[in-house]
Amino acid sequence: MTTNLLSFSLDYFSLEGKTAIVTGANKGLGQAYAVALAKAGADIFVVSRSGDCEETKQLIAETGRRVESFQADLGNREEAKQVVAKCAEVYGNIDVLVNNAGTILRSPLVEYKEEDWDTVMEVNLNSLYLVSQEAAKVMVRQGSGKIINIASMLSFQGGKFVPAYTASKHAVAGLTKAFANELAEHNIQINAIAPGYISTDNTAQIRADEKRNAEILSRIPAGRWADPSDLMGTVVFLASKASDYMNGHILAVDGGWLAR
Repeated sequence: MTTNLLSFSLDYFSLEGKTAIVTGANKGLGQAYAVALAKAGADIFVVSRSGDCEETKQLIAETGRRVESFQADLGNREEAKQVVAKCAEVYGNIDVLVNNAGTILRSPLVEYKEEDWDTVMEVNLNSLYLVSQEAAKVMVRQGSGKIINIASMLSFQGGKFVPAYTASKHAVAGLTKAFANELAEHNIQINAIAPGYISTDNTAQIRADEKRNAEILSRIPAGRWADPSDLMGTVVFLASKASDYMNGHILAVDGGWLAR
């Protein structure tokens, strides 16, 4: 008889006593991730470029968890490097990092501007690398930690009119695996969530295009766009003890998009 089977409980999903950083947490998916982690018991350090996280902070406060915020432009490398230090200064420990901040700039390839490429890569890839590197230093000293990167359907596919975004999200998937290989021995798990088509400000333009919207919905077996709340359980799972033997995985939450 395998006696350790009886040790499992729903406490494996609890984040009581944990501290989590969530970047890009002022709205949309970042806000949903931050609130989900708070509802699971974590204290939250929210990061945004605008510094306008009042709604997110209020939602977290209603869960009874502590929340602190930090304004940083993650497209600026020096500001990106400050995120972990500021969180450690406030909370001491860092148990979870959710690299949610990102941007997308659309244009046909032959018209794509060099500065747009640089902007997307700086925010989506370079800041993720830098913040993760700083968080890993803390987590290695602690002997534990969870890093959750946000990938995309375009970590698997090519898309159109978004070359920088596609390149950055393929790279996010690669870095997730590379980080996992190095940090597993320190009891640190690094995984990524690949959201499908989500109703957020970033997708408002697409949803407003009736033809494009219909094309997308016709391919999603679930028959609908996701709401940010559809990702809340996933982030809690990856941040918790329940996922301790999961490492280097890109977890699609897509309503069946990739299976189609």
